[in-house]
Amino acid sequence: MPTAPFRRIVTGHDAQGNAIIQEDGPPPRVQRIGGDIGPMFYEVWNTRETPAQIDRASGEPAEDGIKLAPPQNGTRIRVLDIPPEDARMATLTPEEAAAHFAEVGAGAASSHASGSRHAMMHRTQTVDYGIVLEGELVLIVDDGETVVRAGDIVVQRGTNHGWANRSGRNCRIAFILIDGAYTDGLA
Repeated sequence: MPTAPFRRIVTGHDAQGNAIIQEDGPPPRVQRIGGDIGPMFYEVWNTRETPAQIDRASGEPAEDGIKLAPPQNGTRIRVLDIPPEDARMATLTPEEAAAHFAEVGAGAASSHASGSRHAMMHRTQTVDYGIVLEGELVLIVDDGETVVRAGDIVVQRGTNHGWANRSGRNCRIAFILIDGAYTDGLA
């Protein structure tokens, strides 16, 4: 799976209040989730509250490992490299799928069960903006699916969903995740 590098550039302010480039380098946390059939997670940044605090030069709030959802009342931006699926995806048990999500602190998000439309179906209480950077994916929901390609943007609003890479080549997608709260009995 090609994993072309990208940079994370973080701005800040010096002691006089002038804008500066505070950091310029690769994302600090990178990890493959779910073994060799799983995606590569590149954690770019998170915030812990809304509105986000803007100070002179603090860094990203510290986190242990990779977390699927954003912090409560916060946001997260990440990039995923999702490899093409092979036959192993179709044979994942619900327990194996939940274990993959547990690697990112979200075992309960997995909704894979007998009759699921995809082994990686899941649901989080978030609003996610997904921007396909290269390649294509199939967005699968309870009642339908659609192909999303480079340049397409998905607004995923707390729905049960999964991503299938049926293209035969890597897909890179950026996600901006925003903490949310279900209403109207959706929980």
